[in-house]
Amino acid sequence: MVSLPTTGFLSGASDRLRDMLDSQASEITLASGDTLFEQGDTGEALFALIEGELELSVLSSTGRKHTLDRLRAGAVFGEIALFDPGVRTASAHAVGLCSLRRLRRRDVLAKIQQHPELAEDLLRLAGQRMRWMSTQLNEQVFMPLPVRLARKLLHLSPEGQDGRLALSQSELAEYVGATREAVSKTLAGWKRNDILEISRGGVEILDRAELEVLAEPDMI
Repeated sequence: MVSLPTTGFLSGASDRLRDMLDSQASEITLASGDTLFEQGDTGEALFALIEGELELSVLSSTGRKHTLDRLRAGAVFGEIALFDPGVRTASAHAVGLCSLRRLRRRDVLAKIQQHPELAEDLLRLAGQRMRWMSTQLNEQVFMPLPVRLARKLLHLSPEGQDGRLALSQSELAEYVGATREAVSKTLAGWKRNDILEISRGGVEILDRAELEVLAEPDMI
């Protein structure tokens, strides 16, 4: 098996959780575009992303797609199925080659009975998820498109990366819940001000400091 990363949620995970992922989890490999699970599927496992990236998205009743997030190595997700067995609330698709670990719900619950301190990891994960969902909802309802778009670009291109994002304007529109035309107009204005560059392959952030100002961090 590929070693567990020391990034994302796993960077602060307990030794007990990491041991369980090493000893009891099954390994899954996905090719680019492969589906890990679909919205509405029965949820019965917890996942850890070891290598690659995964896109989380939802479909509205009218069939419109809204991309929620892009998970990177070290992310742990699917914990809702542990606390409230039911259907998946989102779909997960591989962005490039991905390696994951899967822990079955029954195995996790059995381990928690033996080692109750494991519940601290899962409660922390659930708390982080709730705060993230609350932030997403607030931004979608109260923040204008330029602020949402600036925040999403910064989130998808963390500090230390080269600023290039291989995302089309249609894909960015799915992330911020807007039309492609509205996103294109906003990006064009930022290009004129040398904040970013637009190409067929995506966008490249040129002035991260100015984009952070546009993201209005004091309102987070």
